[in-house]
Amino acid sequence: MQSSKRVLLMIAALTLTLGLALAMAGCGQAGGSTQASAASASSASQGESAGQGSNEQPAAGSDFDDPGDGYTLKQVVVLSRHNIRAPISTTGSALDKATSHTWINWTSKASELSMRGGALETMMGEYMRKWLESEGLVPENFRPKEGEVRIYANAKQRTIATARYFSSGMLPVADVDIETHAEYDKMDPVFTPAITFSSDAYVDAACKQIGTMGGAAGMSDVASGLADSYALIQDVVDYTESDAYKAGELKDLDTKDTQVTIEQGKEPAISGSLKTACQLADALVLQYYESPSATDAAFGHDLTFDQWKLISQSKDFYGDLLFTAPLVAANVAHPLLAEIGSELDADGRVFTFLCGHDSNVASVLAALGVESYELPGAVETTTPIGCKLVFERWENANGEQFGRARLLYQSVDQLRGGTMLSGAQVPMSVELSFKGLQKNGDGMYAYGDLRARIADATAEYDRIVQEYGQQELPAAA
Repeated sequence: MQSSKRVLLMIAALTLTLGLALAMAGCGQAGGSTQASAASASSASQGESAGQGSNEQPAAGSDFDDPGDGYTLKQVVVLSRHNIRAPISTTGSALDKATSHTWINWTSKASELSMRGGALETMMGEYMRKWLESEGLVPENFRPKEGEVRIYANAKQRTIATARYFSSGMLPVADVDIETHAEYDKMDPVFTPAITFSSDAYVDAACKQIGTMGGAAGMSDVASGLADSYALIQDVVDYTESDAYKAGELKDLDTKDTQVTIEQGKEPAISGSLKTACQLADALVLQYYESPSATDAAFGHDLTFDQWKLISQSKDFYGDLLFTAPLVAANVAHPLLAEIGSELDADGRVFTFLCGHDSNVASVLAALGVESYELPGAVETTTPIGCKLVFERWENANGEQFGRARLLYQSVDQLRGGTMLSGAQVPMSVELSFKGLQKNGDGMYAYGDLRARIADATAEYDRIVQEYGQQELPAAA
């Protein structure tokens, strides 16, 4: 029964993948993308022409971003964000009321992985399989022995489905369990970016850190840099023409009304205009990925690539504000950091795939002290849809161990065009740097240094508990 289900899943995934690619190629890409793809993304992307939804990409790669001769790949641990999903908000929500336009008909229920998301994730799995084969880490038609591969997802539909589609592309002839450790559609504590320790002193210190993220204004106007993003979002959705706005139910988006709440046992929360702007930006960007027509996705507006980035800015800042202040990141990322470290140390483990959310990737990156980076070809500037944080362990001819960390993601062109990925058509790849750590001439870290950074970030939680005490926080702060 297990094998027959997997065969059906593989057939469905291949049908979706081929159908998506052929449809995009045959329709002249209405409002769409080119078939260009990208190699290691060190150069800045170019702005796209109005109404086209694609941008000039860096030159296509000819390999799998191999670090050079003399290194042998030994292990890979991936922390992935789920792929394209329908917006979380449903009919009758604030999102629905904020515009007189009709949002697209999705191929999935609210918050669930779309058909396009499944096809794209299968392609990423296929790319990962070809990369691992090219490096000699796994043989062709790999059928892992017990303990060699682990695939573990949060118990939400979009994360389980992403993990299944990925595994179908990566391991097409093997039966691999998708681990979940919570009741279906509930948040697994490992993937829940919740505040698990708090005190009055901790909340005060964390809020001060959060308040500095918008500049000198502090928390009183932490969102001051989003005025242009707010204005564009309002214009695209015709916000002031909505019945809810005319009735006074919705107000103009204001950069001065952002409030952050930190509460014991819950995820950090934001209220005010930034929350509304984030919901609208999230829905627009997802609609841009999903819709064949970029103009239709913007409700008749012809937007440049930079304008799509400006829309996404509100959503990106929302996530950064919630999850990347150092004291918050070390707190909410603690379970996943421990999981990543455990996987790197697991005897006999070759490959690990952990599937969660943008908040997971963002908080882990912040907790690890990753330097600022740019993501060419993406409108989401920190944790694009379907992105993979990839930890790699390599060995040289002398038996010395080295480490590398990268972000892999599909560019807007690849997301919208359904570009098939291979050695010459690779996803975007950005190598990450860590504050205080030095790379060698090949861009590699001593593995001991990288592993120690992960251990230190995990231990930071205990340091926070010790410094800020055990006093419990009141119901809200």
